Amino acid sequence: MNPSISQTKSAGWLSKFTQDRSLAEIFSQTAKNLSLPLIGMLVFLMIWSMAAPRVVTSLGQFPGPAQVWSQLEGLVVEHQESRAKETAFYERQEKRNADRVAKDPTYVPKIRDYTGKPTFFDQIGTSLITVLAGFSVATLIAVPLGIVIGLSSPLYTAANPLIQLFKPVSPLAWLPLVTMVVSAVYVSDDPLVSKSFLTSMITVTLCSLWPTLINTAVGVAAIPQDLKNVSHVLRLNWLTHVIKIVLPSSIPMVFTGLRLSLGIAWMVLIAAEMLAQNPGLGKFVWDEFQNGSSSSLGRIMVAVIVIGLIGYLLDRTMLLIQRWASWDKTAVLR
Repeated sequence: MNPSISQTKSAGWLSKFTQDRSLAEIFSQTAKNLSLPLIGMLVFLMIWSMAAPRVVTSLGQFPGPAQVWSQLEGLVVEHQESRAKETAFYERQEKRNADRVAKDPTYVPKIRDYTGKPTFFDQIGTSLITVLAGFSVATLIAVPLGIVIGLSSPLYTAANPLIQLFKPVSPLAWLPLVTMVVSAVYVSDDPLVSKSFLTSMITVTLCSLWPTLINTAVGVAAIPQDLKNVSHVLRLNWLTHVIKIVLPSSIPMVFTGLRLSLGIAWMVLIAAEMLAQNPGLGKFVWDEFQNGSSSSLGRIMVAVIVIGLIGYLLDRTMLLIQRWASWDKTAVLR
């Protein structure tokens, strides 16, 4: 047999064996990554199922997974029925307006908004819009301010006591102040947004900007001296220095702050909605608690699980953005 042919067959077999082994390792790792969380979830559901019947409250037995799932199905049905009523409401208006215009061509049709009670899923949408608005405002304040503070040691020293003073203030303390200020300042016959939205959004902003501000300042202050020397050698102006040197180097710390801020923003919003009775998931939980029906506990548990799930998805979304924005694509992010 020709030696070159034998060597070629050996190389091809070795390449196929290596490829198959690599695929097997990938499959094994994927199965491990999926199975471990699944096992943890199953263990949690088993403990929950066994413990729930043993807890009896003033509203009845604590709901288990089956009861919570049943309440979720009920909330879905309520949402579908509400959407059907809304559609019928607008169809009746259109028909009535068409009849009026047919009788009187000079009549100007008026479309009234549907005023039905917001459903559970409507409350989810309201909370998401509010938290993203408050978090965005906090980010626009915290990141530039953190960069400026981090680049100046005297500014960092001067600002640090104020940061440490306001950082631990509870949203329950900010909320009454924000409510009174918004009520006094935001006066309009035709407001662009509701006062309840502004109150919740500003409270979220005040409570969530500190982790981003602190982490950004620390990340900027910790830039290696070698990179600063490169900037001096190239004689970069301040803005170019920030864009080319500061931001790429401090991205990991900035995004750590952003992820912390987003988690805090979500927790603060739910508390603010409960206390101020502003529209959102927090108000849904409080209303169900005040309702005191046999289904209230199950609905509250649905809200609790949804709140946790949304918080997790928000964090994962921020992690994906960090991977896209980071210059080091090989870094392990969790």
